Amino acid sequence: MRPRMDNGRSRTFLLALNNAPVLLFVAVFAAFGFQSDRFLTLQNFSNIVVQSASTGVVAVGMTFVLLTAGVDLSVGAIMFVTAALAGKMVLGGVSLSLALPVMLALGAAFGAVNGLLVTRLRIIAFIATLGTFYLGRGLSLWVTETRAMNLPASFLSIGTSKVAGIPVPILVFAGCVLLADLVLRRTPFGRHIYAVGQDVERARKAGIRTRLVLGSVYIISGLCAAIGAILSLAQLGAVSPTFGNNKEFAAISAAVLGGTSLFGGRGNVFPGTVLGAILIQSVENGLVIINANPYLYPLITSSIIFLAVLTDTTRTTILARITRRRIRPA
Repeated sequence: MRPRMDNGRSRTFLLALNNAPVLLFVAVFAAFGFQSDRFLTLQNFSNIVVQSASTGVVAVGMTFVLLTAGVDLSVGAIMFVTAALAGKMVLGGVSLSLALPVMLALGAAFGAVNGLLVTRLRIIAFIATLGTFYLGRGLSLWVTETRAMNLPASFLSIGTSKVAGIPVPILVFAGCVLLADLVLRRTPFGRHIYAVGQDVERARKAGIRTRLVLGSVYIISGLCAAIGAILSLAQLGAVSPTFGNNKEFAAISAAVLGGTSLFGGRGNVFPGTVLGAILIQSVENGLVIINANPYLYPLITSSIIFLAVLTDTTRTTILARITRRRIRPA
């Protein structure tokens, strides 16, 4: 009887862990709403979603990588290098309609480099993307000459314009989420991503082109990083030497808080990653509204990252305990 009781408790605890994003979401809104009436207004929630759009799109791409048990530490650098190049082009007289496709192509190219390093040279994803992180940062500082670039109002118009009363950043975020969710849930490619993340050797023996799958998710991540850079530029209107700093950690936190496992094979974009991105932005927004000490921001952000990793590790341990086969003596 005792193993059954322990198993029942584990399942109950696992259920709580699986719903941790929703519980945290409710707790955050209740805590900040209790301290300030402005936090629970419809306008403030709209601001939160707009502000989280950039991180959310990057987190969508990160989710694809995490599902294969990989990681992409270069997304912040990809954002910086694409924004730096686009800024130089626009300030040099190039039209915005040409600069934006160049940003997307460069982001996908950086992702392809990551994919080649991981699949062809068999470099661990952590090391490969850490290398391209420094490569991207170095190229960006060289392009910008370590100086901020103020961009024309045409970039800001992307962030302030609306379609049918809905801000464009929210529409872009929603479009990326919808497309990514359809790919993961409704296509063979999406099922192959989950299979590779659960067991790459079994996936290979089953006939899945694992190298193609692994290379593709890094291209998707790089493309999402470039889209995230466009949304950030649309809100900031400038490229600074710190552009995209720590974006990779925010993206990983958003994905893991939303239920995506660092060990691969489990997670989703909607509602998981979306909820995680909005949750992180809600915390930052709430701290600003209640006039909290700015020195607390990194401490709270690091606590969220720790909580996300702890939740995922605990969930994985409980799942392994529940599914472990008990060998009975003959």
